[in-house]
Amino acid sequence: MNETVIDTGEAATTMSRRWAPGRPVSLMATLGTLRRGSGDPTWRSTPGGFATTWHTPGGCVAVRFTEHARLGEIEVTGWGPGAEWVCDRLPQMLGADDDPTGFVPHHDLVAELWRRFPGWRVPSTGLVVAALVPAVIEQLVTGAEAFAGYRYLVRKFGDPAPGPFGLTTPPTPRRWMSIPSWEWARAGVDATRASTVLRAVSYAGRLDECAHLPLQTAHRRMRAIPGIGVWTAAEVAQRALGDADAVSFGDYHVPADIGWALTGSPVDDDGLAELLAPYAGHRFRVQRLLELGGIHRPRRGPRMTIRTHTPSVARRR
Repeated sequence: MNETVIDTGEAATTMSRRWAPGRPVSLMATLGTLRRGSGDPTWRSTPGGFATTWHTPGGCVAVRFTEHARLGEIEVTGWGPGAEWVCDRLPQMLGADDDPTGFVPHHDLVAELWRRFPGWRVPSTGLVVAALVPAVIEQLVTGAEAFAGYRYLVRKFGDPAPGPFGLTTPPTPRRWMSIPSWEWARAGVDATRASTVLRAVSYAGRLDECAHLPLQTAHRRMRAIPGIGVWTAAEVAQRALGDADAVSFGDYHVPADIGWALTGSPVDDDGLAELLAPYAGHRFRVQRLLELGGIHRPRRGPRMTIRTHTPSVARRR
């Protein structure tokens, strides 16, 4: 069952669509990685799902996703000029184009997790810049530090989102480019990461075209921008491009966690590449299944140091 309801009587368009995928779908497992920490001003939990806000090719939108498990349907409602674009892309966002054919678990744990999470597929929002900016802010820092910085910048330089949720839409590319250097410092974002964001958003149109390119070409285009490497491109591809093979090489935890989960011993990036070689084409599928299962090595070593860039920025875990 698919239905679209359009209301243009308000100043901003409201549109809804229901999609019956014919398979289990877990909203949070699939799209939960779009949330940037518990205080993300672009995100709010709602009954049966969540609401978020983006800049889309159709314009700004606030969107609510709702899971109707009894009916086997997913409903999306959008407010704002981007509502139609989001409704049209609903199946792809929830992994309709993700093809697990050829994915063969080579480890008992992976097989068990694949059975436990039948509602997860690799999402494809098609919104490259929306995924890229927070990924750059997360480079080489703890999640708590990155989330706090992103939260500060969105709240100060974003705009009120349409719809009833009180969300804040992230800055537009032009607005990101206008943020002064001292505000990046107040957010705890060092000059290197801030410069990378500014370079990236100056090519926003070219980057968002990656959603329509072959994956290898899309990765090359992203990585052609100085400051965007394998890790950042993978983090974007996992969310925006539906890339089931985009492993987070270079991550502080991922190689050690996967190595520990599958062999009992942490590994480095080279060891991770060797360990996941039998899963070629589906290597991110393994990474995400282990994340969904909460599989992490015991944290006995020292944690990453939380850095403060100005005296006014409070220390974070």
